[in-house]
Amino acid sequence: MNLDGLSMRPLTLELKNLLVGGRIDKIFQHNKANFTFTIRQPGETYKLKISVAPQNPSVYVAKNSFENLPEPPTFCMVLRKNLENGRISDIRQHQLDRIIFFDVDTIGAGGKIQTLTLSIELIGKYSNLILLHEDKIIDALKKIGTNSSRVRTVLPNQIYQLPPAQNKAEIFSVNLDEISKNLQPDKSIMNFFQGFGPQTTQEIIFQAQSIGLNDSLKKILHNIKNPTPCFVEDAGKILAVSAVDLNYLRGNKKFFPTISEMLEVADEISCSYTPPDKEKFLKLVHNELKRATNKISVLESELAAAENAEDFKIFADNLSTYRYQFKDHADDEIIVPNIYSESGETIKIPLDKKISVNANVQNFYKKYDKLKRSKNFIAEQIAKCREEIFYLESVEHSLNASETLAEIDEIREELLKGGYLKEFRKKSASSKKSEPFKFFAPDGTEILIGKNNSQNDKLTFKIAELNDIWLHTKEITGSHVIIRCNGIFPSEETLLYAAKLAVKFSKAAGSSKVPVDYTFCKFVKKPSGAKPGFVIFTNQKTLYVNDLD
Repeated sequence: MNLDGLSMRPLTLELKNLLVGGRIDKIFQHNKANFTFTIRQPGETYKLKISVAPQNPSVYVAKNSFENLPEPPTFCMVLRKNLENGRISDIRQHQLDRIIFFDVDTIGAGGKIQTLTLSIELIGKYSNLILLHEDKIIDALKKIGTNSSRVRTVLPNQIYQLPPAQNKAEIFSVNLDEISKNLQPDKSIMNFFQGFGPQTTQEIIFQAQSIGLNDSLKKILHNIKNPTPCFVEDAGKILAVSAVDLNYLRGNKKFFPTISEMLEVADEISCSYTPPDKEKFLKLVHNELKRATNKISVLESELAAAENAEDFKIFADNLSTYRYQFKDHADDEIIVPNIYSESGETIKIPLDKKISVNANVQNFYKKYDKLKRSKNFIAEQIAKCREEIFYLESVEHSLNASETLAEIDEIREELLKGGYLKEFRKKSASSKKSEPFKFFAPDGTEILIGKNNSQNDKLTFKIAELNDIWLHTKEITGSHVIIRCNGIFPSEETLLYAAKLAVKFSKAAGSSKVPVDYTFCKFVKKPSGAKPGFVIFTNQKTLYVNDLD
């Protein structure tokens, strides 16, 4: 989901009209692929959002703010050193490629004005930010050496080279009446014209069915010069974004006054911003869950085998009773009346001829003792494994709900303490600690909800009072919920509201008739050595509620 080169033409003009002449005030980096430049114009401050994320590269003027990394990475510091307080002198697109240049006038050595250029290359997985001075690379977000590419390297102090040209026609400089005679209304036009992506091509093909290819091409050109930004969405998924109206796609179509507004809303729907390390930790927890689940499967198979321990004791007892009736090393198996059968049934006992009958008896007893011991051990291991799965599911739930750097940092610390994460992280400027969610019941009663396991513990055992009410979905991963009582037991309406919040912030979100336990905080205890978020409680009652509407 990204604009093609043709749609970037009006986007470039839009950015140019807003930002040229503006002073770059501050530069922030939000994660490894997203930046914001605050640009001051007389009486107005704009936020330029730049993303070189491979799945959704974009540049637009944003209204929303984004959380910044607590310590800016090296390339962000390079941008700050070279571009902050500079004035944007020009914004230009390279032909109809998905490359936009920002020329910035800054004060250089000796007080002379110099022009630096920020090349914003929005070309899918090869997207990059490159800072230039007179075609020489100062630095780049993604450095590309000869080991990574034989075609084009991007390294400091090298001469900047554009991505390889595709030798396609520029639609604004050709005679469409002549060209369209030799083109067929199919995807070959995308291979013929520069800057045409799949969306534009499909729209031209669709329009050509009714008005012909020549008029369809001219209509696209007219629409690009008079853009009507829109995206098409279906079931919460963005199907396409474009600077022009798209008629070939079925779905919910939404129009916007500017391309920037369209791209920002599309980003919000697509959830393109992910806090740093969130995906990394989700993958780690997913792998740990998979490992624990596989381990339980193996343990249960071993437990099933251990369940047969009693068979070996029965063999031993019977063989010990009848052993004087048989010779050593004579039989592979014997059949005798089962001493434990009230009806006189017989039992077949396998023997090892290499050893004596008495030794076979001892072997059966040894196997019985070993399996009996292992049965208890395996059962303990299965219980521990199930506890770990429940805990990991709670971490996964917290990660999925996390939206800020502070929340991710708290989960990082939890994973480090739990031994799941074995990375060294030097002390740096820490992000602001996250706070529990705060809600108010219809009667004004305060309700607090933990965002992760560490916060659940802090909320239940440090923030809550002994006579506050504690709620949690019954045997379902979820957040701790606290009703601040201030010495007064909450109303039934408030209790139901808090129970619904407990469902909303749990793995059962969206379900109906979910059991929610509640009790006074004084009855909630944390066992010694228990994992974060794990508690035991007594004197509870249970409500059955639906998710909060």
